Amino acid sequence: MTETLPRNSIIARLTAHIPPAQFSRYLLVGIWNTVFGYATYAVLTALLTPYIPHAYIVASVLAGILNITEAFLVYKWLVFKTKGNYLREWMRCVVVYSGGILIGILLLPVFVFALRHLTRSDSSAPYIAGAALTGVNVVAGFLGHKNFSFVDVGGN
Repeated sequence: MTETLPRNSIIARLTAHIPPAQFSRYLLVGIWNTVFGYATYAVLTALLTPYIPHAYIVASVLAGILNITEAFLVYKWLVFKTKGNYLREWMRCVVVYSGGILIGILLLPVFVFALRHLTRSDSSAPYIAGAALTGVNVVAGFLGHKNFSFVDVGGN
């Protein structure tokens, strides 16, 4: 007969290595980054649509580069509070976010196509699809940054 652990005990063990204040700051910064990132994507999509076919894809790439840099600086200064190592940590952030960006670039046209053909949301389909895919980076972002981007390897 196996003994089941209380739910709180399991959660406590899973989160024991995450400082609560740091995770709270991560969540607050994450909300800001999500709003900033989606707004950047939406504005670029609106600006580029009259000039470029499938502008939402170009907007996604451009917004991704800008948003990685913005998120990197805010996470570095306010959440993980590391010193120095700007280029190394920024490059690691690019690695962490690149997977999500790649998935977004691959899935965005599929989502837009599906929304345009399954709903009456033709002109708003890129915005709805972009919002739906925003959560991709949120899920893995904290662990990727905590364990890879902002790891203090050199003692700095």
